[in-house]
Amino acid sequence: MIEDDSSAPPRARPPAVERVLAAARARSTVAREPEVLADAARAVIAEERDRLATGGAPRSVDDLADAAVASLDGFLTAEVPSVINATGVIVHTNLGRAPWPTATYDGIADATDYLLLEIDRTTGRRGARLRRAEDHLIALTGAEDALVTNNNAAAVALAVALVGRGGGVAVSRGELVEIGGGVRIPEILRRAGAKLIEVGTTNRTRASDFEEPVASGRANAVLRVHPSNFTMSGFTEVPDPPAVAEIAHRHGAIVIDDLGSGALLPTERYGLTHEPMPRERLDAGSDVVTFSGDKLVGGPQAGLVVGRAELIVRMRRDPLARAMRPDKSTLLGVAATLGLYRAGVAVERIPVWAMIATTEAALRTRADDVAAALGERAEVVPLRSTVGGGSLPGETLPSWGVAIAGRSAATLLARLRTHGSRPVIARIEDARVVLDLRTVPPECDPELAELVGACLADRS
Repeated sequence: MIEDDSSAPPRARPPAVERVLAAARARSTVAREPEVLADAARAVIAEERDRLATGGAPRSVDDLADAAVASLDGFLTAEVPSVINATGVIVHTNLGRAPWPTATYDGIADATDYLLLEIDRTTGRRGARLRRAEDHLIALTGAEDALVTNNNAAAVALAVALVGRGGGVAVSRGELVEIGGGVRIPEILRRAGAKLIEVGTTNRTRASDFEEPVASGRANAVLRVHPSNFTMSGFTEVPDPPAVAEIAHRHGAIVIDDLGSGALLPTERYGLTHEPMPRERLDAGSDVVTFSGDKLVGGPQAGLVVGRAELIVRMRRDPLARAMRPDKSTLLGVAATLGLYRAGVAVERIPVWAMIATTEAALRTRADDVAAALGERAEVVPLRSTVGGGSLPGETLPSWGVAIAGRSAATLLARLRTHGSRPVIARIEDARVVLDLRTVPPECDPELAELVGACLADRS
């Protein structure tokens, strides 16, 4: 027997699109293409229909119109919130690597207008693409010429392409590394059309291992890859850079040095292991040196190339260089960042170096203040920070921070990340959430305390 449900109330239906659209037009504070607003109204109506089908309470025309306008307003922002990095990892790949100096933002702002990108101001004719960043690189490294690409992998690819298709590139077996994102040095060589010639062993390679490949003509270049994202210890040996250069040059081969993260200031000054600098490798005989712009340099993602003028010119003229060149905003951002080094204010104004240079005493004082603001559940603790981002592997810096007790660490870590006006990214040590202040700008300490305190107080 079929039950008669004719007495059941009719299912609610959403209002007509025309009504929502008319209300949305009245609420929109900016001029919009009519069809765009109509599409937003239809999307909101479709969502409302699904809600009602599952028993949801109907919303008014005004509420639906507000939702349609809000969905379009959301497209006017990047929708990627900035975070407070309390992990202690200075160059955090998952958080965008190096935070930019204010000067970098200001430099990129110039890209919003027309600018003299490829016009000679004197003649009015087409000239060299904006050279300011490259001029800074020449001054900072002592190179004959310089080139900026869109990332360091592109820089390495253009450099090894100097040998020509089928040309040989000798690489130590201990340096056939993966540089991140699944990209490996042998693959870069293959895609550039070069032939990989392995020398030495994984743990021990000497300068003399390069003699036969370059002397016989099997290798037209030597590629040295600095292990910027891993360490080897024990029974190891690496070839002396000047000795490798002497052997290569004696037989007409070139030396390419990939420094990876790159450093334009001496890292040992701040208690870290010395990181090879581009100027040092050029002085040691390297013909081309490549490194990143967004790690230890502290600016936008870019590949920075310095070296012998005739080789840089050939790289610049490579047809693939156009596919690998940065846009105007990157060029301006890199130039602004490098200008801070030339002005002698890098440690003060480039966040990466400011974090590296911050003293333990300053961090301890800040940790005391944050802990006091959080109350009895917060404890000041000594920590170790890392540079990160494929830079100075295994190296740490002494730091101070705050540990939070009395709540599930995993739960609190997730709450800090997902609640509040700004995500806080922290880490867990000894089953407690810790906030490492080395990577938190001092001016953000009050906000950090407020956000953490709100999460602790929220028992939901």
